[in-house]
Amino acid sequence: MSLFHQRFGRYSLIEWGIIGIFVYFFLVLERLMLGRLLLLLMSVVIHELAHGVVALWCGDSTAKFQGRLTLNPIRHIDPLGSVFLPLMLVVSGSPFLFGWAKPVPVNTQQLNHPIHDMLKVAIAGPLSNISLAVLSSLILKLLIQFSPLTLQQAPWVIDLLNYGVVINVVLAVFNMIPIPPMDGSRVLYRFLSYKGRSFLDKMEPYGLLIIIFLSFFGVFSMVLQMFSIPLIQLLL
Repeated sequence: MSLFHQRFGRYSLIEWGIIGIFVYFFLVLERLMLGRLLLLLMSVVIHELAHGVVALWCGDSTAKFQGRLTLNPIRHIDPLGSVFLPLMLVVSGSPFLFGWAKPVPVNTQQLNHPIHDMLKVAIAGPLSNISLAVLSSLILKLLIQFSPLTLQQAPWVIDLLNYGVVINVVLAVFNMIPIPPMDGSRVLYRFLSYKGRSFLDKMEPYGLLIIIFLSFFGVFSMVLQMFSIPLIQLLL
């Protein structure tokens, strides 16, 4: 076991380092940016937790045995997607934060009906984000209807609830893009022929490179605008 993975109390050295970075965030970020960071973290954690819970319901206890069926963000943090990327966006002054959590492990061989159940597991994450977006929208509309004075006294609440809608819709749409290892590819897998499934399996090792390549040419931006904006307008 390397030094970075040795445990010091409850967490490894890497996890303590991540905790230290988030303590730094809490100390230096202004309230609005801190609130957005917390909403982003909560959204990606619930996304992965949903995958793990549905996998458990379908017979796979891998995530449970690895301690991933928890809302503790330390168990879900991905150094790149949960720490480095949001930090770079904060430092660069970006008004919009984005990121992801460490994927929950799923052993398809333990699922009761591997192909059918994997569809349920895959779609659980995006559905959890849509649910959070609807919840944020509902809270905002209730506040506007019954407590407008609260919004006048704390306008940052409107911003955070708006961000809660936007980030969760974006996360849901982004994850439904059918490129491995995105959730959309797992959904597509259910409806493909044997040859189609074999093609997706062969594509998966190169999925991240494909995503980066398409992002460079603005393909994801067009997809997100095409599907996210109508949903966001509907909810807001």
